Amino acid sequence: MVNLHQMALRKPVNIADAKARLPELVERAASGEEIVIARNGQPRARLVPLAPSRARIPGHGAGQWDVGDDFNEPLPADLSDAFRRAGP
Repeated sequence: MVNLHQMALRKPVNIADAKARLPELVERAASGEEIVIARNGQPRARLVPLAPSRARIPGHGAGQWDVGDDFNEPLPADLSDAFRRAGP
């Protein structure tokens, strides 16, 4: 893992170099490094690692809401018509 001091000292990667080395840069970013991509010496974009995804816990929200008894009933005609009018 790259420390913050190392990240601050790295110079931007030229966009042409970034294009040629994208797999390497993606792996470096995935390891925690922030890569700045520049065009004509001007920083234009930043390649950063994705935030870790949270694992879904089945049943975690159980009991936090109620499904109405009429959930599976047909929609009122005016609402159903509005959906039909908004179609493709």
